[in-house]
Order: sequence, then structure tokens, then C-alpha cells
Amino acid sequence: MLGTLNKYRHVFIVGLQSNIVYRWNFALRGFISLFHLIVVFTLWTAAYQGSTEIGGFNVQQTMTYFVMLLVLQFFIGAFNEDYEISEEIRNGLINQFLLKPINYFTYRFTIYIAARVVSGLLILVPLLIAFPFIKDYLTFPDELWRIALGLPSILLAGLIQFSIAYCFGMLTFWFLEIQGFVILSLALETLLGGQMFPLDLMPDWVFKISQCLPFYYQMYFPAAVLTGRIDQALAIQGLIAQLGWVVLLLGLNCLLWSRGLRRHTAVGG
Repeated sequence: MLGTLNKYRHVFIVGLQSNIVYRWNFALRGFISLFHLIVVFTLWTAAYQGSTEIGGFNVQQTMTYFVMLLVLQFFIGAFNEDYEISEEIRNGLINQFLLKPINYFTYRFTIYIAARVVSGLLILVPLLIAFPFIKDYLTFPDELWRIALGLPSILLAGLIQFSIAYCFGMLTFWFLEIQGFVILSLALETLLGGQMFPLDLMPDWVFKISQCLPFYYQMYFPAAVLTGRIDQALAIQGLIAQLGWVVLLLGLNCLLWSRGLRRHTAVGG
């Protein structure tokens, strides 16, 4: 057990080092996201003109939701993991993991965690700069249970994010190019994951459909728990659903890996 932990600890350190090299890319992406946040603030403040609430939420609650969404995107968003996995399969770099006592999923997940630590900490810099300008628009609920349920929901959301990216990467065993699948998934995640509009402001039938899909639990659910958009009963139900999706996706990952290796031809080292 200690040997295994030590092995992936080294992987994590290597992941940190490699991502710190590209820290300016993450920082630039963070500052660009602030411009997106400015657009969101402009549109929603205009939408709230002449109205104190939309869908039962005031302007502060809606703005807090979008700020939390931005933070979650940098702390748990799977940015390029699917393409990196695809490249390792296509270029034969995956062959080394077939000969060493290392689990490829755990290896890639450790790299993902290292990258999210770097990007998550870097997004805090532009947010701190913007805080004096947005603080009047931020309001968080004071129920302690939201933190107790919100933190596990973030961890499970990260697992769902990575597992979906890993599944798309595994499709490289069957398809030469996975870009079409990734773009389709991104479009669905943007709409049904609450990144374009809070899902509780969408038509009721869209909201119900989204609750049956993993995209709901990637970003919207943890953000909704922490910003007070859902009650405790729905939060507990959502955690159970998240856990179910994690188990299902992990099983699918194992299936795609085992079936994909049957098609894989390793040439050279």
C-alpha cells in the first residue's frame, strides 16, 4: 500500500511540475474568463432591471452562482484530458503502461488532480483582483450542511468530469479522431450542465431531463448546493445520484479499456 501511494505521489509531483511550466496559460485563461464573467454580469443585471427576482432568485444569488461556476470550472473541469489520452493511444505512448505495474486510469487521474490544483489556485488571482468590484453581488447561504454536502459533491463532480473525458479518450481505440464526440459532449454540458443558464430557470421539462444525465452533476449540482439553489433533501438525493454515475462511469471506463486493448497493436517501445 505504501509503495503504491509513493508511486502515485511521484506521479502527482511530476504532474505539478509539468503544469507549473504552463502556469501562464492557466493564468491567461483565468483572466479571459473574467471577461466572460463581465459579460454575464452585464446581461443579468440588465435582465433584472425592473424586477427584484427571476425564478425566485435575486440578482445577488444569480451572480454568486456564476462566480462559483467559474471557480469550479478551474478546480474540477477536465480541460484537455480526453485529447491527451487520445494522443497517448494514437502515438503509442500508452505501451509503456502495459509493461509497468501502474494503473493507467489512476495515473491519468493523478495527473488531472495535479493540473486542477495549479489551475484552481491560479484562478484565485484574477478573482481577488475583481473582488472589490463584485463583492456587492455575492451572497452565500449560512447553512453549515451546504459545506458538509458541497465538498463531497465537488469531489464526485470531479470524478464524473474526468471519467467522461477518459471515456472519450478511450474511443481512440476505435476511432482515429474523437473531436466530434468531444464537441458534442461540450455542447450538451454547456446547456444541460447549467453553464449557459442556471437550470432552475430553464423550462421544467429541460430541468427534469438534465437531472437524468451526468452533465447536471458536473457543474450545476455542486454550484447549486453551495449557493443555495436547492434544499437539503434534493442535495442528498443528488449526492446519491452522483455516486451512482461515478460507479457507472468507472465500470464503463474499465470496459472500454479492456475491449480497447484487444484492438490495440503495440509496436516498439
